Amino acid sequence: MILSAIQWLLDFLSAPVVGLTSVFFISLVSATLIPMGSEPAVFAVIKGNDTLFWPVILVATVGNTLGGMVNYALGYSAKQVFARERRTRWFHWLERYGAKTLLLSWLPGVGDPICTVAGWLRLPFWPSVAYMAIGKFLRYVCVTTALLYVPDGFWQRIVNML
Repeated sequence: MILSAIQWLLDFLSAPVVGLTSVFFISLVSATLIPMGSEPAVFAVIKGNDTLFWPVILVATVGNTLGGMVNYALGYSAKQVFARERRTRWFHWLERYGAKTLLLSWLPGVGDPICTVAGWLRLPFWPSVAYMAIGKFLRYVCVTTALLYVPDGFWQRIVNML
């Protein structure tokens, strides 16, 4: 059942010809607590059509930021779940620096929970969204630009190995 649901989701996300819709949904889903990465989709669409660099980056940023907002909303109403975490060092760090810590929402593994805890702490919503968006935008620009500098021969070898 789970495998068929995952396959349906992957088929659904790969449907659009242009790819911007897929990038949006993949970026949104990957920003929630569901473990998934959006960078391969962003890179693939840009590599396929480099004139879409900025539209893809912006669509991915919006999708990923909306996913972060979902985590924020989950955390906003999840006080009981995080009550025992209140004593940890990173939790105090988040309380101390506030919404600015959401610049780190792009980090793998910890970024999504940071958004959730920000909601639980009821950090100011719009500054939190702004910092999330800035962090996620910078991640997409840096990662995609770095990947574009990798020679095409390398990607051909990867495809041939698969």
